[in-house]
Amino acid sequence: MNTRYPVRMRYQGLPIGWFLIGLSLIAVFLSSAFGQPVSRVESVGFTVSDLERAEKFYTSVLGFKKVSEKELWGREVELLTGVFGARVNVARFRLGDEILELTEYLTHQGRPIPADSRSNDRWFQHVAIIVRDMDEAYAVLRKNKVRHASTGPQTLPKTIPNAAGIKAFYFKDPDGHVLEILEFPPDKGDPKWRERSASGDLFLGVDHTAIVVEDTDKSLGFYRDTLGLSVAGESMNFGTEQEHLNNVFGARLRITGLRTGEPGVAVEFLEYEAPTDGRPFPSDTRSSDLWHWQTSFEIQEFGSISMRLRRAGSIAVSSGTIDLRGTGYDFGSALIVRDPDGHAVRIASK
Repeated sequence: MNTRYPVRMRYQGLPIGWFLIGLSLIAVFLSSAFGQPVSRVESVGFTVSDLERAEKFYTSVLGFKKVSEKELWGREVELLTGVFGARVNVARFRLGDEILELTEYLTHQGRPIPADSRSNDRWFQHVAIIVRDMDEAYAVLRKNKVRHASTGPQTLPKTIPNAAGIKAFYFKDPDGHVLEILEFPPDKGDPKWRERSASGDLFLGVDHTAIVVEDTDKSLGFYRDTLGLSVAGESMNFGTEQEHLNNVFGARLRITGLRTGEPGVAVEFLEYEAPTDGRPFPSDTRSSDLWHWQTSFEIQEFGSISMRLRRAGSIAVSSGTIDLRGTGYDFGSALIVRDPDGHAVRIASK
């Protein structure tokens, strides 16, 4: 090749440089017109019946550190949560770099988690807490008399290549919210967990939040195509270990992991190919009900995100985008919607 002179590429008569500039301008226009996708999972949260009791559990048993606590009320709280007359205590807790947000409703307390809830019901959601050592962590949970959701810790087998060697266990907090502790083998998981384990801490941080979905492809239309998350991995999990982890006989799950453009908590879909008798999300769910979880995503600016969420099949919880400046919330504006399966999603900007 002659390298003495630069090659001037052209696209339909135009220099390629001008063509790329044109594409960039189009991208800027589209971003302005349709709004930026979410940048990260800001926090994961849920409703509790007794914040003081929950704080004791999460700090003394699981090693979370309390960041803040605020009592909030007023018109903006009502409009955001969809609960008229709501007065709430909101506390935020940190484990590693990740935030868990717990909300207690002082007025209009909601309903408890159904006693017969199963891991394949579509209101199921959990957070996966990474531990340095499964046996040691399980011993701590047993000492504190936590309620089992799994029959015991499970090590996933080689027949599930993408999950082989992962150790996991489901258990419940004082209100019945399901949590998971998880230990990655050396060849799996984000390298940050191996770095954090050097600190000597037993409970290291939150890797992901998992939600049961009816149809993975439909959920991808919401989380990937509308919110902008990317598929990070997939697995088909089955066998006796998976059955005893989920405590669902015959469990066969299509699992899809998604991430935002920034490091942090991932979102995981759990689609039960078997059994298929999981119950749908209760249509009359309110934010004050104890099975209400919400995954909070940060966005730089709202643009037309509300319209895009409606097109994606979401159901509004909030009365539009709520201006939260001066209310005590950590956000400038926010809205809450439910995804196609009923899981709550909060979109917030600083």
